[in-house]
Amino acid sequence: MTTKSAAAAARATVYGYPRQGPDRELKKAIEGYWKGRVTADALRTTAAELRAANWRRLADAGIREVPTGDFSYYDHVLDTTVMVGAIPERHRDAVGADALDGYFAMARGTQDVAPLEMTKWFDTNYHYLVPELGPDTVFTADTAKQVAELEEALALGLTARPVVVGPVTYLLLAKPAPGVPADFEPLTLLDRLLPVYAEVLADLRAAGAEWVQLDEPALVQDRTRAELNAAARAYRDLGALTDRPKLLVASYFDRLGEALPVLAQAPVEGLALDFTEAGAANLGDLAAVGGLPGKRLVAGVVNGRNIWVNDLEKSLSTLGTLLGLADRVDVAASCSLLHVPLDAGLERDIEPQILRWLAFAQQKTAEIVTLAKGLAQGTDTIAAELAANRADLASRAGSPITHDPAVRTRTRAITETDARRSQPYSERAGAQRARLGLPLLPTTTIGSFPQTGELRTARADLRAGRIDTAGYEERIKAEIGEVIAFQEKTGLDVLVHGEAERNDMVQYFAEQLTGYLATQHGWVQSYGTRYVRPPILAGDISRPAPMTVRWTSYAQSLTGRPVKGMLTGPVTMLAWSFVRDDQPLGDTARQVALALRDEVNDLEAAGTSVIQVDEPALRETLPLRAADRAAYLAWATEAFRLTTAGVRPDTQIHTHMCYAEFGDIVQAIDDLDADVISLEAARSHMQVARELASHGYPREAGPGVYDIHSPRVPGTEEAAALLRTGLKAIPAERLWVNPDCGLKTRGWPETRASLENLVTAARTVRAELSAS
Repeated sequence: MTTKSAAAAARATVYGYPRQGPDRELKKAIEGYWKGRVTADALRTTAAELRAANWRRLADAGIREVPTGDFSYYDHVLDTTVMVGAIPERHRDAVGADALDGYFAMARGTQDVAPLEMTKWFDTNYHYLVPELGPDTVFTADTAKQVAELEEALALGLTARPVVVGPVTYLLLAKPAPGVPADFEPLTLLDRLLPVYAEVLADLRAAGAEWVQLDEPALVQDRTRAELNAAARAYRDLGALTDRPKLLVASYFDRLGEALPVLAQAPVEGLALDFTEAGAANLGDLAAVGGLPGKRLVAGVVNGRNIWVNDLEKSLSTLGTLLGLADRVDVAASCSLLHVPLDAGLERDIEPQILRWLAFAQQKTAEIVTLAKGLAQGTDTIAAELAANRADLASRAGSPITHDPAVRTRTRAITETDARRSQPYSERAGAQRARLGLPLLPTTTIGSFPQTGELRTARADLRAGRIDTAGYEERIKAEIGEVIAFQEKTGLDVLVHGEAERNDMVQYFAEQLTGYLATQHGWVQSYGTRYVRPPILAGDISRPAPMTVRWTSYAQSLTGRPVKGMLTGPVTMLAWSFVRDDQPLGDTARQVALALRDEVNDLEAAGTSVIQVDEPALRETLPLRAADRAAYLAWATEAFRLTTAGVRPDTQIHTHMCYAEFGDIVQAIDDLDADVISLEAARSHMQVARELASHGYPREAGPGVYDIHSPRVPGTEEAAALLRTGLKAIPAERLWVNPDCGLKTRGWPETRASLENLVTAARTVRAELSAS
């Protein structure tokens, strides 16, 4: 195909779309179903209506091939587990009795059965359910969901492309099932899994699919030769099938690197590549392997993970280069639009000029269509769009929001000493123990307590003017009083104020820092029915006034036990925001760290003896390629220390991380120089405690004994058993007892019961230690 004909054939597409609906209709329907207020049929009807609305919206915008199968009640990896029949033994009865309830049991657990482990989807803030596999796993195809959704789209008269997690990525994301040796490698099941994928492809072909997209993002990570050989074998075998659709193998989040020639040579009809950020290296790599002659290239030139408008002329230049490297070039976002909010046009509180800098899923769709049109028909046909885009980019670059001379001067003045505590931990620990007087195995929580309906109503009433600020603050004081009283009665040792005044652990601070923008409708799925509104880090950051001191001090006035000051750390403030892309991330992190340092110092001056700076995103933001990690960890750990290093030796600094794989960042955890770290550990059976011990981690740690992302209440003996496991790795004088994460999403009845059991477990094990 000539370059001209390749351009003329260009079409616009996307890999996936936000699931929740404009008013989070899916979340409300699912949670209504869990509470018995919505029937299964009503839930299915809502889901079908949302899918149809998404497809029509995409088609009306000019997307010529809509994705199907990306929609999920909870998680697309869990959907794949169902599709291949890899149901864990403990969930089979539930799935057999009722497929929908069994599905949610795998996701959330029940009182009697633990859920699947949950962790981060590559370096995003989306969480997936980890497949559990073993040498006895038997795969069986269940294509009902994929086929039904394809048929729904085809019935609307649309061209549709089913999207499925690829077999190699599925196995690389999996872990050994409970009871299976830890060194078992799920990828050894590939030959057993491929016939199931063959059946899936055949069923989709029979249902009318011309193309099927197989997502293989795991191949953008560093892979061994054996793993690359497995990928080559997988696509050799799938490509050799006679009864199948055309195959589009999709990668995203980074460059394919050594996996690119493997997929380029595979007998598949198309390849999707990320040409944004780190993935831009794909351009040179693609040229180096001789392009994709005879194949379709889907070019991800619109960033699917940020919310800034695309540089259309730059993207057109990239697309023009790609025209010579494939028989057909289509235009797409770099990944599924699941990771951005739905529509910037819904925002009413952002200045109109600034709003033009932003592109959510709907606006990104328009950019993709514009680029495809310009590629196919020439830039004269999109001259107006290009002119408007140039003006928007210039407006942002020249805005005073993005440049604050005082902030930049302070950041340039940072020295190495500013990021170091005045004494090493070995000397600080004694001073902290003397000041705090805590028992062996001290108990605490991570920070937040349940956000009750009354609290949400009070917040809505304040926004609507139904109550004034004084009335709202009285409600917050009452809630703090109840939380402190409960913790004292239960017997927790280090208390928290419960964060009743906070809407979100990042948004709350962003709303009080200069340089951030807040949205009203910018919801993004984090996991299941948990949606967050990431703030937008648009400019230079500073702290005009204290943010937490008042409420922490009030809580401390109600008790003689220490109350932790609670802050979100600088890396998480970046990772869980849509961060600016016009300067290095390390520079932005230092700005945020200095603002938080002022807050830490003010908390200490107000008498706070324990300050927790949460960094749950430290691991998730780790670059996918090992070669890129040292530079990231250097500025990330420096930013944390810059936040916390100004306190006295007897002020105890805590940090918290959750729902990620920690083994490959233990040295970075050590480099934070926090006095205490709490980590998720309940679902992973204290794996992180063993990883800390293997590293020789010298400080205090609280591996969680209560999985807060499940509604089940862990029994006292269950929590005690986890503690005993933790003690095999961490000495008792350095082991804390706490939940995996904050309790914001839990209800009060389960919270009370779980924390009472946690404290009883700590006392039980403490007594065992005293008796031994």
